[in-house]
Amino acid sequence: MMAGMTTPSATAPRLHERLVPGPGAVAAAFGLGLFVVLATLPLGVGISLGLAVAATVGALVLLWLTSPVVSVDDAELRAGSARIPLAALGEARAVDRDGLRHELGRGLDARAYVCHRPWARAAVRVPIVDPADPTPYWLVSTRRPDALADAIDAARGAVAGGAAGNAAAGGNAAADGNVVADGADPA
Repeated sequence: MMAGMTTPSATAPRLHERLVPGPGAVAAAFGLGLFVVLATLPLGVGISLGLAVAATVGALVLLWLTSPVVSVDDAELRAGSARIPLAALGEARAVDRDGLRHELGRGLDARAYVCHRPWARAAVRVPIVDPADPTPYWLVSTRRPDALADAIDAARGAVAGGAAGNAAAGGNAAADGNVVADGADPA
């Protein structure tokens, strides 16, 4: 292998999305640069332009670094810094703009995990089927709700298929895809 090359991950992402802010936030970063130019102009044009470029680039980098990543691979769903195994998830449901307003308002359960950004105007709601997890569901902002819901359900199906294959090979598999010990009652 050549230096600097990496091997692909064993679980390549089925969907990967960084929730970067839209054009309005980028325009605000440039507006910050303009403000810095005007505020520091008495210090000299060179210093003023240098500070403006630094402020604009700093704001854009900060926007990028604080944007959460939403991804689905063959093992887990990731939303921001949180991760959950696919075996613990139920069927994903896309939520449109009006539905998201309800989900974040009166429909919100305080125990739910929410990864929300206001510039992503749709979301996916995924119930948690693990009885040991007190979180009832995840609500994850996305610009592509149907694609995210489909990716979660397809990956869940692959995990459930693997659990069914384990059961056929001699193990027990619970209905929700969690594997239980041989001889244990899954109910």
